[in-house]
Amino acid sequence: MTIRLAMWSGPRNISTAMMRSWENRDDTQVIDEPFYAYYLAASNAVHPMTDEILSSQPNNWQDVAQQLTTSACTREIYYQKQMSHHMLDEVDLTWCKALQHCFLIRDPRFIINSYVKKMPSVNSENIGIKRQFKLYQQLSELTGQDIPIIDSKDVLQNPEAILTKLCQRLNIAFDQNMLAWPKGKRASDGVWAKHWYENVEASSAFAPYSLAEIKLTKAQKQLAEENDVYYQQLFQKRITPI
Repeated sequence: MTIRLAMWSGPRNISTAMMRSWENRDDTQVIDEPFYAYYLAASNAVHPMTDEILSSQPNNWQDVAQQLTTSACTREIYYQKQMSHHMLDEVDLTWCKALQHCFLIRDPRFIINSYVKKMPSVNSENIGIKRQFKLYQQLSELTGQDIPIIDSKDVLQNPEAILTKLCQRLNIAFDQNMLAWPKGKRASDGVWAKHWYENVEASSAFAPYSLAEIKLTKAQKQLAEENDVYYQQLFQKRITPI
């Protein structure tokens, strides 16, 4: 029986490196942000490569949900890299009962600092932290699962310890192959990879943690403070290495 595993993150996290980690397992098949085209079509958001993205995936959420819950998988684990902000309020989350869930979080200051290097502006909807918090509550109630949360800083500081504990929580055997992978592009990457994935394509493992220099405007600092309330509630529930 296939384990269908949804990892819920926001942008400018280590979500693509995490996808690489899971894809390097022999027993895992991955899918990259399957709701991206739906999100763009439904929200009218303007992103780099919008036309290519809309042409590469189903544009309505019902088709995507059916694919994620019923499509055949060639491996024991079907890992789904999900973006929390792609789940607009109109989406009926009932389909999520068929999945196991986990959450990948990051300090909003660092998310915003990174996001504005790739996009001209930023708001709460863009970074998805408030949506991630609400989604955690909704999925916990809907599925009855004790959903594990991991923080990107903890992963980068001690990937083996955090991933081992995560796998234990998910009743999946930890695999050393999760700690390193071949450099380069993947056929499983979304068409948007050429804009967003330059760093991860050059990687062969989780990068050592380093404290990025934060340069935020007054408005961006306020945005980080507003979202920190939601981040901290998730942070308190996270898996720790000790």
